[in-house]
Amino acid sequence: MKIRVGQGYDVHRLEEGRPFWLGGIQIPSTFGPVGHSDADVVCHVLCDALLGAANMRNIGYHFSDKDPRWKGVDSKLLLAEVLRMVRSASYEVSNVDVTVVLQEPKLNPHIPAMKTCLADVMAIPEDDISIKATTSEHIGFVGRGEGIAAHCVALIVRT
Repeated sequence: MKIRVGQGYDVHRLEEGRPFWLGGIQIPSTFGPVGHSDADVVCHVLCDALLGAANMRNIGYHFSDKDPRWKGVDSKLLLAEVLRMVRSASYEVSNVDVTVVLQEPKLNPHIPAMKTCLADVMAIPEDDISIKATTSEHIGFVGRGEGIAAHCVALIVRT
């Protein structure tokens, strides 16, 4: 059996008055991430980790922020397209592990809804999706509330 591992990393600046999309759901907040798409860092790191595992470059290569087609796009659509690409190369997702680094708002109450949403988009069991949240203890751009970061590891297997 052929298995492959990919890693993803993404950051976005935070700004007042923006919607806060994360893991495919909207988080109640007075601020949100800034980006060309809806700036959902969880969907973005999932895309990068899956593309990396399949040796298919990265999210920016396939969905350039210079391309007006992707302006404001729902990142769940990008993730669904990445999964189509990975599956067309005869791979299936085994599991993914995401860590979100954000000072506030607290994310733990929203993790079950994120897992449910992403399991539906990815067509995998919720048990194969791990999402964790941490802060940066008030250090750096995340600690000052200027941005959000996320990391992801994905394991795919040849079908």
